[in-house]
Amino acid sequence: MDTGGASLGGSIRKLRASVGRPPSSTLGRALSTGRGRVGAVLAGLVTLVAVVGPFLAPYSPTSFQGDPLAAPSGHSLLGTDTLGRDVLSRVLAGGWELLLMAGVATVIGVGLGALIGIVAAHRGGVIDAVLMRCADVVLAFPPLVFALLLVSIYGPRVWLVVLAVAVTHTPQVARVIRSAALDVSERDFVRSAELIALPQWKVIGKEILPSLTSPLMVELGIRLTWSIILIAGLSFLGLGIQPPDPSWGGMVNENRLGVAANPWPVVVPAVVIAVLTIGTNLVADAIARVSLGIDRATTAAALTPLSLGDTEAAE
Repeated sequence: MDTGGASLGGSIRKLRASVGRPPSSTLGRALSTGRGRVGAVLAGLVTLVAVVGPFLAPYSPTSFQGDPLAAPSGHSLLGTDTLGRDVLSRVLAGGWELLLMAGVATVIGVGLGALIGIVAAHRGGVIDAVLMRCADVVLAFPPLVFALLLVSIYGPRVWLVVLAVAVTHTPQVARVIRSAALDVSERDFVRSAELIALPQWKVIGKEILPSLTSPLMVELGIRLTWSIILIAGLSFLGLGIQPPDPSWGGMVNENRLGVAANPWPVVVPAVVIAVLTIGTNLVADAIARVSLGIDRATTAAALTPLSLGDTEAAE
């Protein structure tokens, strides 16, 4: 009996290996493409600025360094904002909290959505119907409106902003992962795991989840982009990171009326946010194209050995 169980377990591992692709392999293939490299460079540069920036800021981001909306000078390379604070220092110190909040919100939203989607697909029936109808209720609200609703009721707290953004991602991720998990749940290795009476949590965590790495990585990239935009938008509206703490979204709002006198307090944070979202979106797109097998460079590289083999066989 033990021998049969070990044999069946080995068969399950072989079947699972033939379906799932390691996350590192998918990410490596995506970063080897043109759009993946460009996206990684753009997102990496902005992330580096956000992480290292607070240590390189020439002044305190909340200290007054000159007249309001002063032009760039040797003392303040990007001038000052509407309160006379150094723009360069606020830009350098205003990104790490945005990235941290966006990253945490993305992980929570994608993780919860993936769990709901996999459980709904695997269990089916009433559980599937209830979970998906609950997701539809949340999907009925536009993401920004839903986040504004929660934050406006309970106040602009950092943890609440993260939770609100995570909840807006959850139903969308759940529907995507459910569609992918429906096919995986019918695979032979999942059925074999059920035949040897593995607990449900092991079937979900060790058999189904590893086969969904590609759609999960795509969702992580897409949702990270949206998290950055939503949190920056909430800060722009005064419901995100609160002043006097610097934030790129808040800087755009604080200085928009003085853009004619000194455009840098608005232009620089807006450009940084745009570059970051473009970079993360390009990486997510590269992962999606590689996962679907529609990337030309990857496809050509994969077909070259086959073509050479066919030529040699013909000779």
